[in-house]
Amino acid sequence: MEKKNVLDILEERGYIDQVTHRDELKELLGSEPVTFYIGFDATADSLTLGHFLTVMAMMHMQKAGHRPIALLGGGTTMIGDPSGRNDMRKVMTKEFIEHNAKCFKNQLSNFLDFGEGKARFVNNADWLLNLNYLDFMRTVGTHFTVNKMLSYDSYKNRLEDGLTFFEFGYMPLQSYDFLHLYREYDCRLQLGGSDQWSNMIGGFELVRKVEQAKVYAMTFSLLTTADGIKMGKTAKGAIWLDEKKTPPYEMYQYLRNVDDRDVIKFMKLLTFVPMEEIREYEKLEGSSINKAKERLAYEVVKTVHGEDEANKAQEAAKALFTTGADSDNIPTTEFDKEEFKEGKNLIELMKELSLIKSNSEGRRLIEQNGISIDGEKVNDVNAVITEDNFKDDKILIKKGKKVYHQVKFK
Repeated sequence: MEKKNVLDILEERGYIDQVTHRDELKELLGSEPVTFYIGFDATADSLTLGHFLTVMAMMHMQKAGHRPIALLGGGTTMIGDPSGRNDMRKVMTKEFIEHNAKCFKNQLSNFLDFGEGKARFVNNADWLLNLNYLDFMRTVGTHFTVNKMLSYDSYKNRLEDGLTFFEFGYMPLQSYDFLHLYREYDCRLQLGGSDQWSNMIGGFELVRKVEQAKVYAMTFSLLTTADGIKMGKTAKGAIWLDEKKTPPYEMYQYLRNVDDRDVIKFMKLLTFVPMEEIREYEKLEGSSINKAKERLAYEVVKTVHGEDEANKAQEAAKALFTTGADSDNIPTTEFDKEEFKEGKNLIELMKELSLIKSNSEGRRLIEQNGISIDGEKVNDVNAVITEDNFKDDKILIKKGKKVYHQVKFK
């Protein structure tokens, strides 16, 4: 059986948005190992579920024999990408950026093989922070026209509110990354999200002009729900890959509860479930679709956190949804017993647990019978939780139909 070209795999699973010289690139990917890169600006101390799509693409590429470069943006993060922004990013300290880059490096090491001759980490701080401004403007700046840069949405959308020269320099610097990686590692392909297309075309054109080299750029569709919302965004914030920020159970629950319209799309993009199996899941209708959601949630948590955590999350979910039983794997917060001696207002407690964001949300949920404690609906917006509510030193708060949180005494 003929081995499938990785470009066909990525297309079949729905990753690709735009690609330069598609047929040329497909031929190259099918004939030899190709070094490629994806950049990660270190704006937080953890990758998110949104980043995970690009990580999955890197894994597909490496499985097909190609060599990933994970580019940590220790230099470009000093400016911040203006793409998709209506204001300037907060300027971060070098120490903060270095810490975030180190966290990204640790996380990416769980997904890619960084053994000898395999994937590699590089940090653009190593070549950008010591650039000579005049030399850079003479050798790189001359290849960028202001007219063309202002035609890109990343800049055009900011003109009315004010675009600083500081941010205007982001595209040439990111483009220079591609030139540097081509020279140092024979890197011939840049991958990234569709919102990076203009920045990537800058690098693609710079390498072709300066080195007369055949290089390529390919973007992936951003991970969005059927309602157009970025996947991994919740009322509580982002879904993080760091288990301390988003426990495996919460990630499982988020994916288990995706819209029926999204489950097949996300299974293609976020798991390695073979397409033959996915096509079978695609035939499911009505409540049977829950089988696909459970597989999606299990597979993603297994890839991100390991099989043991996926099994625990699945067990906890089944305990709650099928039998109503308790489980050690439900999100749990411990308190000193003393805090409940005088009683604690339920709405204030739910805010502490991040189950709600405001008093008004808490009141609305209680009035609509959306909160229960140990299976009993709460109908008093002024309800107070005391020691007497705890059975075996714990209570289980249920919000809506699908969100659970256990409170225990230390």
